[in-house]
Amino acid sequence: MNSNEATSSGTNGGGDANRRHSRRPTYSRFTQQELPACKPLLTPGWVISAFVLVGVIFIPIGIVSLVASNKVVEIVDRYETVCIPLEYRSSKAKKLEYIQNSTNNMTCRRELKVPKHMKAPIYVYYQLDNFYQNHRRYVKSRNDKQLRSSKNANETDSCKPEAETAGGLPIVPCGLIAWSLFNDTYMFSKGGKNLTVNKKHISWKSDREHKFGKHVFPQNFQNGSLIGGAHLNPKIPLSDQEDLIVWMRTAALPTFRKLYGKIEEDLHPNETIIVNLTNNYNTYSFSGKKKLVLSTTSFLGGKNSFLGIAYLTVGGLCFFLAMVFFVVHIIKPRPLGDPAYLSWNRNGPEGRSS
Repeated sequence: MNSNEATSSGTNGGGDANRRHSRRPTYSRFTQQELPACKPLLTPGWVISAFVLVGVIFIPIGIVSLVASNKVVEIVDRYETVCIPLEYRSSKAKKLEYIQNSTNNMTCRRELKVPKHMKAPIYVYYQLDNFYQNHRRYVKSRNDKQLRSSKNANETDSCKPEAETAGGLPIVPCGLIAWSLFNDTYMFSKGGKNLTVNKKHISWKSDREHKFGKHVFPQNFQNGSLIGGAHLNPKIPLSDQEDLIVWMRTAALPTFRKLYGKIEEDLHPNETIIVNLTNNYNTYSFSGKKKLVLSTTSFLGGKNSFLGIAYLTVGGLCFFLAMVFFVVHIIKPRPLGDPAYLSWNRNGPEGRSS
């Protein structure tokens, strides 16, 4: 074998080795993204029509949403400051001194004027501001197994610091969430007649049936020296203590409302509702606010104009852009290229290589 032949064979061998170790996939229409597909041409007519269509759909939805929201009647009364005596309102320390003294009279009388006809059912909420139920340590301070079954009453590891009593007995329900249960109460009347507040089925059905056991009863709850909130009746199972179930579904934001009950009687314009409440819950330590809310609902839920405003904004913006594009297209039109020159419209290997 001469040197030229050796060189030639060496070169071929190297080429074969390169082909064997190449990472380039074999040609197929799938790997080269040449399968049939929808590839629309965004001509000015299509773009303007799409914007107009979005505006036509979104603006009516926004109008309907706003009208439904405006039909909801709400009465909101903030009371955490007005329900303490004047001499305790001067500072945070004074407010804490008042709320932490159990011998003080915590009852408070409020008068609410009905602005419009409120059709039953009328939902009664309490609203808290600056209360971070989404705090990581607070959210984790519970034990779902303990809430579901009485056999797991001793499972309190995740509930610290409200896991056990000073004597080592398990607390049921344990954890900071249950310990801080809201404990203000409300009684309503109009024209000297009491208004009944229905507190049945104010929680989620799935929570009552699957998360809180029918045979789990409160044990050693709020028996310590520091009381966080409401007491629970030890003779009533957790599945029937709906105030607790509502409270245990923690809120994502620091301002939230929770359902207290329902008034199943119409309220008429200019009627005066007398509210006798007990101002027990301590929001003064974290500069929180407390509000009582009476509200009707629409087919979209409670009063919330954000959804309607969002739809109107997007729809109006699309109409505006459609008009701008239309004017630009009329005043200064831009000639379109020939679609036949697009790579996916060209046939043969020449089209593939491009």
